[in-house]
Amino acid sequence: MVNLDHISMEFSSRPVLDDVTFLINRKERIALVGKNGAGKTTLLRLIAGEYQPTSGRISKENDMTIGYLPQVMLFQDNRTLREEVMTVCPTSNANANANANAQFIAEMDRTVIGLGFERKDFDRPCSEFSGGWRMRIELAKILLQHPDLLLLDEPTNHLDIESIQWLEDFLKTSPSAVLIVSHDRAFIDNICNRTIEITLGRIYDYNVNYSRFVELRKERHEQQVRAYLNQQKMIADTEEFIERFRYKATKAVQVQSRIKQLEKLERLEVDLEDTSRLNLRFPPAPRSGDFPLIVEDLRKDFPPTTNDQRPTTVFQDVNFTIRRGEKVAFVGKNGEGKTTLVKCIMGQLDYLGTLKIGHNVKIGYFAQNQAALLDENLTVFETIDYVAVGEIRTKIRDILGAFMFGGEASEKKVKVLSGGERSRLAMIRLLLEPCNLLILDEPTNHLDMPSKDVLKAALQDFNGTVICVSHDRDFLNGLVTKVYEFADHHVREHLGGIYDFLRARKLTSLDALNTQSNTTVERRSNDGRTTVKANVEPPTGAQDYAAQKAAAAEKRKRERQIAQVEEEIAKLEAEQTHMEQLLASPENQTPENFHQYEAIKHRIEQKLYEWEILNEE
Repeated sequence: MVNLDHISMEFSSRPVLDDVTFLINRKERIALVGKNGAGKTTLLRLIAGEYQPTSGRISKENDMTIGYLPQVMLFQDNRTLREEVMTVCPTSNANANANANAQFIAEMDRTVIGLGFERKDFDRPCSEFSGGWRMRIELAKILLQHPDLLLLDEPTNHLDIESIQWLEDFLKTSPSAVLIVSHDRAFIDNICNRTIEITLGRIYDYNVNYSRFVELRKERHEQQVRAYLNQQKMIADTEEFIERFRYKATKAVQVQSRIKQLEKLERLEVDLEDTSRLNLRFPPAPRSGDFPLIVEDLRKDFPPTTNDQRPTTVFQDVNFTIRRGEKVAFVGKNGEGKTTLVKCIMGQLDYLGTLKIGHNVKIGYFAQNQAALLDENLTVFETIDYVAVGEIRTKIRDILGAFMFGGEASEKKVKVLSGGERSRLAMIRLLLEPCNLLILDEPTNHLDMPSKDVLKAALQDFNGTVICVSHDRDFLNGLVTKVYEFADHHVREHLGGIYDFLRARKLTSLDALNTQSNTTVERRSNDGRTTVKANVEPPTGAQDYAAQKAAAAEKRKRERQIAQVEEEIAKLEAEQTHMEQLLASPENQTPENFHQYEAIKHRIEQKLYEWEILNEE
């Protein structure tokens, strides 16, 4: 459907992509991964036609359509939500929607509501919505056009958990091919069955989901590092030989041969960044009272903005108690009051009711916009030196080094840092003073997946209490043991982890829609706590037959894929045998031939992994 043929891209003579070649087929769901700045967004914009490559060619099928959701966009303000979405109706426009196709309108309702809007929002001007909600409007417009290829750049950044799950389900059943850039591991794992990594301008293509890719990438990286270090040793030995015998007439021929050998050598590149140094550890928490936070009959209203309006109730009748050492999540749709309650806890907003901070509680707070609050004109070192006091000032360099801001990086200005780097820097500030109640409001928003893993491990080891506002299921999984759901102006407590909550929430949602004819949902209240239990009847004969038929079709598909992979392995093994015969002669033992041999071995290992995965499936 889309063929990228030897694509290279430069900005101001700086190479971003180098000789990139791959094919996007119909209905494929591909995750595009890599570090910030690796070129992921650039590649999307090339495919979308917003950029032209420096060299190479991008060819597309005739009449194919592309829907592109960028991270940043400009919006129209002169329409309502309904009018804006109706602009993509094939038989209507914003001024004549009375004649619009009824099927499109029904689909529009499902899509817009699925992305978190309510019917009362349909006639609101777009100018009233925040940037995150405006992004959802643009996403709705793209999805409703059913393009042949969807290009989505961080689509979950402004979505809550329920909307992310809705988008997942939509994309899994969509006939469109999908190319997604995302740092949400659970999201791309649940959708994508192919992963393309960009690193050092090149791509590595795996026909597996992200979790399996991580395993394969680790092995590939270890092989690359070994090959790189071996080449570096060979280069050093050759240069030493040249220097030692450069002026000896008896060695002139050999010296010239070694010089030409180095000139012809294709230098290997490998990403040697040592992420193992990023070892986040929160200071031991001073002991607090047994109940760091007690909330009773809490209510928050915002005053009306005009004389004819009533106060807006954010939440009411909120009651819960958090015990020392508990790690809990605040979840719910955007605008339901999660951040508002956090600000009440921090004393930044007034409220009605009782909110008690426990004995000897010391709060560490990471605000949603914490990274944006940093002074852009300070350096990384100055940012930390400005807030550090006492003995800790003597260890600033060590701390920065542990967070991958060592050496020259500590002298960078904050304004040149990426979003992920700013978040890491803001997290360092949080570590400078011991606390026993950590309140984190969307702490992972600009962190890449390795950084999120490090933060999660540090929070799991933290011996204090944690309140985390997040929509990242993978981050919350295994971290929290209790979930507080913000919905309909109330806060409900759910015991268990994030996936326990999501399973329960899905059941209760279905119950509310009267679609649970075969499912019994039991609710039991005990001191305000809610548990949900489901009993599902076995499938009917027709359902069982359909399931068996689908399973058989899936098995046949996997068998065809296995046969294809076995054929590819056989060809690669023949190439490997040929290279082994070639390398048996000393005159053929060149760096180029060794590099080609290692590449074939690596490709065989990749295909063997793929064969194992297909057989397991």
